[in-house]
Amino acid sequence: MEIKHFLQFKDLTSEEFEYLFERTREIKSRFKSYQQYWPLVDRTLVMIFEKASTRTRLSFEAGMQQLGGSAIYLNTRDSQLGRGEPVEDAAQVISRMSDLVMIRTFEQDIIERFAANSRVPVINGLTNEYHPCQILADIYTYIEHRGSIKGKTVAWIGDSNNVCNTWLQAAEVLDFNVHVSTPPGYEVEPERAGLYGTDHYEEFPDPMDACRDADLVTTDVWTSMGFEAENEERLRDFEHWQVDAEMMAQAKPDALFMHCLPAHRGEEVAAEVIDGAQSVVWDEAENRLHAQKALMEYLLLGKISG
Repeated sequence: MEIKHFLQFKDLTSEEFEYLFERTREIKSRFKSYQQYWPLVDRTLVMIFEKASTRTRLSFEAGMQQLGGSAIYLNTRDSQLGRGEPVEDAAQVISRMSDLVMIRTFEQDIIERFAANSRVPVINGLTNEYHPCQILADIYTYIEHRGSIKGKTVAWIGDSNNVCNTWLQAAEVLDFNVHVSTPPGYEVEPERAGLYGTDHYEEFPDPMDACRDADLVTTDVWTSMGFEAENEERLRDFEHWQVDAEMMAQAKPDALFMHCLPAHRGEEVAAEVIDGAQSVVWDEAENRLHAQKALMEYLLLGKISG
């Protein structure tokens, strides 16, 4: 089978995502009913981390074990990658000793170079540009609560970061709309986001307008990893981009709220929202586990039935 990587959301087609969402539902159902399911027995996932992580490490490590395989954690600080070994050389070696590689790093170029030299599928666990596994889980969470996301409107409030970029790609692949509101100077960069066009997103200077009639409102921290030096400046710039009850009231009455976590209550989101009735952040976090299990199964085994 041809090696397939998941380095950004548009690497897969809408048909493949529909399959993954159905597999996620099935795999989660089996997990909840304590049915053993080990399709990846004797398979090994190598997890390479250059950035800190809670949900990504836990969901991939637990997920691989729940599928019958094993997961090996590598931090670049503790490996030859952190001492200057070329990414291309590391990819040649690591991919000969494992079946699947997940990488959480800085520049997208690093993971692209690794994948180009890998004998096994490579998954993007987060880069500065994209976070495709997060949006895979987010969209599954929406489907789980509200049905198909096709034609719906997602309001993104805050920084046009890697999560925002991935929402924009997902909108093009799965045919929904994204309303983006960022402070001046933090607008979407279409080329960086890897967009084909602008038919599926619109930018709004006022976040209240972006939220109007939205089916889903979502945000992220104001200062992403790697931008800590800008924290004080960003706190000032994003002051009016907090998702609070007033902002949620502009969305549809049954709109959901999501946040990829970790969250800073009182900054990008008010406690009354993230802890409120419209919030599905804990389901969203849990679904990283199940969506990524479906993804790993697909990349290693292709489409299966049952």
